[in-house]
Amino acid sequence: MILKSQNSLGDRWFSLTMIEGFFKTSANLKNISRQGWIDKLSLSNPESVADHTFSMAVIGMVISDLENLNSEKVIKMILLHDLAESKIGDIVPDQMKIEEKQRLENSAFEEIVKTLPKSIESNYVGIWKEYQENNSIESQIVHQIDKLEMALQAKIYQSQGHSKEKLEPFFESAKSSITHPKLKELFTKIVDEK
Repeated sequence: MILKSQNSLGDRWFSLTMIEGFFKTSANLKNISRQGWIDKLSLSNPESVADHTFSMAVIGMVISDLENLNSEKVIKMILLHDLAESKIGDIVPDQMKIEEKQRLENSAFEEIVKTLPKSIESNYVGIWKEYQENNSIESQIVHQIDKLEMALQAKIYQSQGHSKEKLEPFFESAKSSITHPKLKELFTKIVDEK
């Protein structure tokens, strides 16, 4: 099947089969559990990477609008930031060296986006690299939202009866990573709430 797409560059024609693989791979994030919750809390049914990404996207949408950032870029960056995990799983920091993890993620990401039309592929690769380099305000906010969402989920698990002691490493990790004043305030409100 051929799909006609209208964009600022004019008409583009591409096959749906080009993007079908991308959609299936992205949907697989619903089947990838967040490994940290399994390892630290022994949860049998933790949130998925897709759950985490959705929650981050909502936070990112609101924060980027409040801060007058490039909301489209922030949301795209959030949607792409864990996409490689649909191929390699959720690798936690103590499982392997950061360089090896980045190599695996880069390879998986490149494999995933190569099914897209070249104009979209290059855009997404650029956003991916910007996120990894963490040298723009949008990438810095997304990294901090990643930690803020983790703290929010930890608080949800605490409210479901999981011990604060077991959750403390998640709160500490978020606290040391969040530097944006408004996100710090939000983090404090989340963690201090009874």
